[in-house]
Amino acid sequence: MRRLPLLHGIPGFIVRRSALGLVTLFLVSLVVFAATQALPGDPARAILGREATPQSLAALRQQLHLGQPVVQQYTHWLGGILHGNLGQSLAANEPVTKLIGNRIENSAFLMLLAAVFSVPLAILLGSVAAQRRDRPFDHATSIVLLALAALPEFVVAIVLVVLLGTTVFQVLPAVSLIPPQSAPWQHLKELVLPTIALTLAVSPYVARIMRASMVEVLESDYVEMARLKGLPERTVLWRHALPNGIAPAIQVIALNLAYLAGGIVVVEFVFGYPGIGGAFVDAVSNRDLPVVQALAVLIAAAYVVLNLIADLATIMVSPRLRTSLS
Repeated sequence: MRRLPLLHGIPGFIVRRSALGLVTLFLVSLVVFAATQALPGDPARAILGREATPQSLAALRQQLHLGQPVVQQYTHWLGGILHGNLGQSLAANEPVTKLIGNRIENSAFLMLLAAVFSVPLAILLGSVAAQRRDRPFDHATSIVLLALAALPEFVVAIVLVVLLGTTVFQVLPAVSLIPPQSAPWQHLKELVLPTIALTLAVSPYVARIMRASMVEVLESDYVEMARLKGLPERTVLWRHALPNGIAPAIQVIALNLAYLAGGIVVVEFVFGYPGIGGAFVDAVSNRDLPVVQALAVLIAAAYVVLNLIADLATIMVSPRLRTSLS
């Protein structure tokens, strides 16, 4: 009978966080639109070139609603987003949804691969390092994780290309090219190096937080009681300590996975992977404002969704938080 309030508490929490997420996305849309409007230059001239006639420039500005007031341009753009219309690409002269559809699929699959490998690896390293605190394994992993955390993604990606793709071993493709109409899971060999680069970029932060959390949990009274009962150390670690130690790490996992949505841009550019990274770079180079705006809002939406999922996961694994919502 006491579970009924919990069922009412969690939906209310979801509604509140969803409303806060929508407000966040609205503010992000304001910032993104204002930032793109503040860019120097004329989008119409950037598209048509320097030899464009005044008549063609005027016609294109009218077609792109560039002559309207800024507030009217924003409401027109925001209304299109709410109806699933991200606008028309200025450079490709096709709908933005069509232009970035396959690229979003490619990036999402690459992020999924990075999450599947990085999260379990980080949890394992953090837990084992906490169990072997102040031992050689703990010191070695701390040094390696600190070094990896200090390196930018593009440095890690370039080192992987040199070691495994070009100069040293040449066992993996240095460039992750995927045909436009081909699914990314059909070219797994091309995804190995980008996945390793993203895994090395995400794992250090999660592993360090996991270690700190597990050190605190392993010193708690209930873990000591489990040891006094004669339970094997492996059972104490994975059955009693891990479920309680993983709660603080969930937020860090979500933040790092959300960070992948932005950090993936650099890695994709290094490997030539046809994802949102390449689309972002091309859109900025061509001053294709609708594509830049759409990708920025999509990345912000990924942050909001991942944070909501992390909050729910934290509640589900933390008895105290579940009780507070009841």
